[in-house]
Amino acid sequence: MNKKILIVVLTLMVFVTLVGGTLIFLKSNPPLETVTVASDENQHFVIVGFGNKGWGDIQLTEVAINDFEQPVASKIQMSNTELGFVMTDDFESEEAQPYRFTDIDEATIKTGTSPTENLEKQNNGTSTEDDETYGLTVMHDEVIHTVHIKYSYFGITLFEEVEISF
Repeated sequence: MNKKILIVVLTLMVFVTLVGGTLIFLKSNPPLETVTVASDENQHFVIVGFGNKGWGDIQLTEVAINDFEQPVASKIQMSNTELGFVMTDDFESEEAQPYRFTDIDEATIKTGTSPTENLEKQNNGTSTEDDETYGLTVMHDEVIHTVHIKYSYFGITLFEEVEISF
């Protein structure tokens, strides 16, 4: 009987250690990499460039601004390093047609889309239209100081906070 209890206790300890270690690793090395790309002059409109430097896909689940308020509008722009991003409040406009916009919960952020790696490719002259980039377009009727991004990675919920300062 004592051997069974010992095996159960050891198994639970290994499981807790693995889960705890994974959470600590993900908190110190988040897979979502963000950069602030653009803002209008009054900061009511921002684009946050982001990508995935992890091993698995990322699913964004929620976006909030400032003190966790809901923005007036938010969409994900899917583009490439050659095309860049567009600053528009009309996702159906003619200038927005070359870009793909989707709702926050409908986009899957693929691996290998780190903004740092994409910038390095651009600087080296090795970027192509196949290099995907993602931009989070956020609009609000007040100044945007902070963008809060909640996302799921391997079933674990993580958070990213982006300070907007221009």
